[in-house]
Amino acid sequence: MNAIGEAILQNLNTLIVVIDSKGEVSYTSPSVQRLLGFNTTELLGNGWWNLPRASAEEGLLVKNQILTVIEKSDKVKISEFEREFYTSKGEKKTVVWNCNPAEDGSLVAIGYDITKRKQTENLLDKKIKELQVKNSEMLESITYAQRIQKSILANPDGLTQYVSDSFIYYQPKDIVSGDLYWYYKKENKLYVAAIDCTGHGVPGALMSVIANGLLRTTIVKRNMANPAEILFALDEELQSALHTEGTADGMDIALAEIDLDTKKIKFSGAFRPLVLIRDGKLIEHKASKYPIGLYAGIEKKFDLHEFDLQTGDALYLFSDGYSDQFGGENDKKFNRKHFYELLLSIQDMNLTEQASFLEYAHNNWKQDEPQTDDVLVIGLKI
Repeated sequence: MNAIGEAILQNLNTLIVVIDSKGEVSYTSPSVQRLLGFNTTELLGNGWWNLPRASAEEGLLVKNQILTVIEKSDKVKISEFEREFYTSKGEKKTVVWNCNPAEDGSLVAIGYDITKRKQTENLLDKKIKELQVKNSEMLESITYAQRIQKSILANPDGLTQYVSDSFIYYQPKDIVSGDLYWYYKKENKLYVAAIDCTGHGVPGALMSVIANGLLRTTIVKRNMANPAEILFALDEELQSALHTEGTADGMDIALAEIDLDTKKIKFSGAFRPLVLIRDGKLIEHKASKYPIGLYAGIEKKFDLHEFDLQTGDALYLFSDGYSDQFGGENDKKFNRKHFYELLLSIQDMNLTEQASFLEYAHNNWKQDEPQTDDVLVIGLKI
């Protein structure tokens, strides 16, 4: 071979090997020495099967495999394959081979060094496996957190023991939720609350645990009764519990106190209203424009709404998750106006049927869109 051809073969990142019909190597390209560190003459004959191998046994096994390929080369198309080699310094190399039979019965094998690519692939595989392990561990932790959150939530069907015609439609966006439903009966008074904590998922769930504890402390232990005063106390307690200036953590809440004997209701809300539907008309009792836990240093006032309930009145407390859901033909928010119209349209149903229809309408609206936020709707007929 002329000097130019030798120079080209020497600098190629490619190995060329010719194997005769007996399995002996009759030619190796000069690039073999640069890539594997062996002199080309060392690898002739059976040297190719011995020197760059992990062991003599492996070399013999590979030789026999190649002999089988040579025997069948006129009948079967030879597929691309990978092999590992060791350099004269003991470094591992990965080479991918393409083989073609020659007219004299020999086999011409052309190999490409893919060591760096394999190292990158192996590193990527390792990282993927590490991420899968971490993801699995995280999922297990969140699932355990879900069990904890469920243990502190009241039974969603338990509200019916105090108000037979009622429902709690609760659909977390993620495994755990930042929305919280809460109810508690004290003598003849029933307290019902829909709470929407900042965030969803794990951050929202942590806030919901705090919210649950503060409600129990304020209403059950401190024996407070007036919803507006309770919200003011919750605001102070939450700011004290977080004791971090400038924090963006807080909650919105709709809280109602219902006298089951006199059918009188007191309501106060922090960014979450109460909806009353009476005689086919919807009345919104608006919430105060202050959240619980935010805007430290600002003097807050939570308005108190008081009115008598009438036979057939339907009450609804809810988070903003239902109305904020994206979907429909134009991928827009469901919005509160549409939500109110939906509530009015289902008044001929009992509350259990209403819950089922609200779930259907929500799923029908979002279709294949991801759930935007946690969803909570509480309905009661006294």
